[in-house]
Order: sequence, then structure tokens, then C-alpha cells
Amino acid sequence: MSATIALFGAGGKMGVRLARNLVGSAYKVRHVEPGAVGRQRLQDELGLACVSAEAALDGADVVILAVPDTLIGKLSREIAPLLRPGTMVMTLDAAAPFAGHLPERPDLVYFVAHPCHPPIFNDETTPEARRDFFGGGHAKQSVVSALMQGTDADFALGEDIAKTIYAPILRSYRLTVDQMALLEPGLSETVCATLLDVMREAMDEVVARGVPAEAARDFLLGHMTILAAVIFKEIPGQFSDACNKAITFGKPRLMREDWKQVFDREEIAESIRRIT
Repeated sequence: MSATIALFGAGGKMGVRLARNLVGSAYKVRHVEPGAVGRQRLQDELGLACVSAEAALDGADVVILAVPDTLIGKLSREIAPLLRPGTMVMTLDAAAPFAGHLPERPDLVYFVAHPCHPPIFNDETTPEARRDFFGGGHAKQSVVSALMQGTDADFALGEDIAKTIYAPILRSYRLTVDQMALLEPGLSETVCATLLDVMREAMDEVVARGVPAEAARDFLLGHMTILAAVIFKEIPGQFSDACNKAITFGKPRLMREDWKQVFDREEIAESIRRIT
């Protein structure tokens, strides 16, 4: 596929990642970055120059908004009058689209694409890939995408761009915006990030109670690997009676009975309101 892309926020952390993967692709890219530091980063790291927003949008087929969630609404409203019908606006997170921050323009295409990041269990063999925890560089990762409004042909274009900016790709999934919101912030941040933060606090607590720090870290991370392998059925196996009893006692001690309400739509909406 071939299209002209206007990449906003091209000099930011995420923008540079995308810009790097778009170099040499089938897409013609115009880079927009208001910050001097970001523009210099693009020049130093990739040898890329930036253009004005107006120049980037002139005849662009796709606009990628690689900017913070809090700026999506303001920026999309500012550029909307400059977009011709049929232009695709792509965001990298479902939060702003879910919250209704995109302009009411039924003649535009709205597409969302988000990386899954490289999985804990993988078949990477090179040192670079094994240390690529974020993805989009050396390690394979899956990607989830949603077409908020548009046609199947629009989805095909958006998915191809998503596979390009997040490459190398393991698998690609088509979801709805609501489903993507369940995954983030619901599953990945409200649940996963919170529980991992609690696990880190627990490790610090046993260290405070006298366990050597390196021993506590090795013990926890090692057990995370084998326990996750069994729980997520990466390998056949089952826990010991002692471990099962610890889970039976520990879950109500650590978790409220109604914790799954974090996935209710009103809870997701409130979480996204705080984010955006």
C-alpha cells in the first residue's frame, strides 16, 4: 500500500519510534514536531527534517497523532478544518476516541492502533531482541486495531500502517474501540500495572524485614516465570497443594470481592476521563 502520512509529534519518544520504522517503507511521511529538542532528535538520530502542520496536511491521506492523550482532542479539532473528506486520523491509544474527543466529522476515517509489546514467553534468540521489552525495534509483538468509522478498505490501510510502525509483528487483531478500552486502561494498567506495583512493594517489604535484596529479587522474578507459565498454560503443570491453599487464602486477603467491576463501562469511562 502507498499513502502520504502526516506524523504529528514526530520528535517525541513514540514519534521517533514510528518515524524510524516508516523510513524505507512504502509510505511518504511528513514530520511535524513543534519542540526544538524533538526536531533536533529527529535530525540527529534519523536525518529527518520537519515541516509545518499546514504543509504536512496538504493532500495527506493519513494523519497519525503521536501526542499525549491530553492533547488529542485539542489537536484534532485544530487540524480538522484542514482535512479533506476521506482522510484517516490515526491515534495510538483508544482513550481519546472512547471519550469522544475526536471531532464529529462523519466524512473522516478514525482508526486506533496500539502495540501489545513483546510477550514474556517468546522465541527471540538475539541479544537485541531479548532486551527489546518495548517492541517496535528487534522483538516481535502483536498489535490491536480498531476502526471507529470508515470502510473495510480503510481498515486494511490502517492495519498495514500499524504493522509498519510497530514492526516486527507477531499477530494482528481487529477489535472495537470499547474492547481496546477494556484492554487499556482496564486490563493492562488498572489491573496488571497495579498488581505488579503491589508485587514490587511486597518485595521491598521482605527486604525491609531482613531478606537480602538480590535474593528477594531473584526469588520473586524466578517464581513469576514458573508461576506465570503454569497459570497462562505456557507449559502443562499444576501447583502444589500448599500453593493452592496459599492462593485460596491470599486472594480474599488481597483483593476486594467486587474487583472485577473495574471492567464495567462506567468504571472504564471514569478511568479514561482521568487520563484524558
